[in-house]
Amino acid sequence: MNRIFVANKPMFVSSNKFLTSLKKRDNVVKGGFSGILDPFACGALIVAYGQYTRLFSYLAKEPKVYRATLWLGMKSDSLDLENILGIYDTPRLDEVRVKEIVESFSGEIRFTPPKFSAKKILGKKAYELARAGEEVRLKEEMMKIFKIEFLGYNHPFISFRVWVSAGSYIRSLGEMIAKELGAFGALSYLERESEGEFRYEKEKPLNPLSILPFCKIEARDLDNEGLYFKVLNGKKLEPKELKISKEGEYIVKFDEFFSIISYKNHAITYLLNRIPLC
Repeated sequence: MNRIFVANKPMFVSSNKFLTSLKKRDNVVKGGFSGILDPFACGALIVAYGQYTRLFSYLAKEPKVYRATLWLGMKSDSLDLENILGIYDTPRLDEVRVKEIVESFSGEIRFTPPKFSAKKILGKKAYELARAGEEVRLKEEMMKIFKIEFLGYNHPFISFRVWVSAGSYIRSLGEMIAKELGAFGALSYLERESEGEFRYEKEKPLNPLSILPFCKIEARDLDNEGLYFKVLNGKKLEPKELKISKEGEYIVKFDEFFSIISYKNHAITYLLNRIPLC
């Protein structure tokens, strides 16, 4: 089965375990997902079966949009509900100030990823070291916040929606907001609403030709009978055969399959070849 769709991962289930349940449900052997969600988080997860797992790196998945609730006064090793160290009373804050602080986090923000994360240290995942009680030190990184929207403050909970770049950690963002407000803080809720144009729509199958951000070339319009066999066998292509003059990536579509090519420096290379259409 070749299929790509957006699933809705529930809370407190790992992305891998959720994928396993989907594969079992659909009787699929080969499957994968793009953009891992923490077990604590829920929401949109792009899933593909069969040959369509090869498409992940070519999808436009920014900005990523999350809805989150920050619990002021909660201290957690993982910056969420999973590894709570304690909950402390915090004074009620002025809502206007809270809104100003939340919405001040925009642009490029330096942050340190949570130690309970999939970041690797000497080949081991940080969360594996953290669970083993070992010291975890992660390097400071950068995330881009395209937009952040304050949704409400019902003490001790602050809700916000944020549009971010790939590689961002909303748990770290929540911790930074809490620190700016003079308190401990960790997320009590995190939902990914979308990645680029990808959002959950009851697992509706997606057409790869519609979701890939490349210009499309209909092979049948080129009046070149030999083109099919050249692409089928991965033979060298010339720009004039495809009637292209502008550098970039293209989809070459045949009746049974499509290929993704790159035209650069007067040469054509295959990025992916013979992806079935089904």
